[in-house]
Amino acid sequence: MVLHRRTLLAAGAATLAAPALRAQGVTVKMGALRLIHSIAPYMYERFQPAGMKIEVVVFESPTECKNAVVTKSVEFGAFGVAAGILGAAAREPVVVVGSCCDRGMAVVAKKDAGIETLKDLKGRKVGIWPGSTQEVFILERLRMEGMTVRDLQSVRVSFSEMPIALARGDIEAYVGAEPGPGISVSAGIGKIVEYPYSTPMGSLNMVFATHAEIAAQRPDLVRQMLKVHRQASEFGMANRDVTIETAVARLGMKREALEVSIPNVELNWQMTPEMVQRSKTYAEHMLSLKQIRALPDFSTFFDTKFSDELAKAAA
Repeated sequence: MVLHRRTLLAAGAATLAAPALRAQGVTVKMGALRLIHSIAPYMYERFQPAGMKIEVVVFESPTECKNAVVTKSVEFGAFGVAAGILGAAAREPVVVVGSCCDRGMAVVAKKDAGIETLKDLKGRKVGIWPGSTQEVFILERLRMEGMTVRDLQSVRVSFSEMPIALARGDIEAYVGAEPGPGISVSAGIGKIVEYPYSTPMGSLNMVFATHAEIAAQRPDLVRQMLKVHRQASEFGMANRDVTIETAVARLGMKREALEVSIPNVELNWQMTPEMVQRSKTYAEHMLSLKQIRALPDFSTFFDTKFSDELAKAAA
């Protein structure tokens, strides 16, 4: 079952009116984005244990999804690491208990715009979503090329609107999230300038998170959900055709775009030492860019024990 955030109150009322469902087990709300690299939650129902019902709540932006976790509108959420760091740096009670995916981003330019490299973006209108993981990556890549965002005409565009804005000519390039790049390429409108994974942050993208109280007070629920997340992520990577079918059926995405996007998506779940270190490097970049005023308290923001336990149990 997929819910939009606008229906949360109605869904809550329906749940209160249905004690029989509660008597059968627990209902867990899982926040996810309308992106191909956020597809794992849409496959959770294949693996949810007896007595558990997982409802997927769809959000347009990573920040909205993170905020839902912080306010306990959802118990868990999958969103960009940037949104998590922004929350943790502001001392919000968000805790990362797993990874979600790597890759899933690209710098895309209009096919006939004469943009071949990042340096060709100088003076161009470029769609960037503020506060996103993609924003931090493009700022670092520009720095590596001796440029800053002031060299561009940065335009605030949401991920879902980027391919449309490019097609209309509102922007000449964008730093997008899949399936946006796949949509632009498959339609013959855009081309990939680069996949921005050459920074010390690697291909880090999305995390699996919960509220600090849930991590502390309901550890068994966290273990159950992370196990489901692992099963869905591994299934999605091993069965790319099913992943595409799920995105077509549940999110209304076009198959031809997904065929282009799916090789640029790496679903995962484990908080490896490399993932944690890249996240810390990411936070340091955000601090140097003055996107945060202080680094998060990583001892509370990251809780690797659930991931470590699950990895040992499966070894």
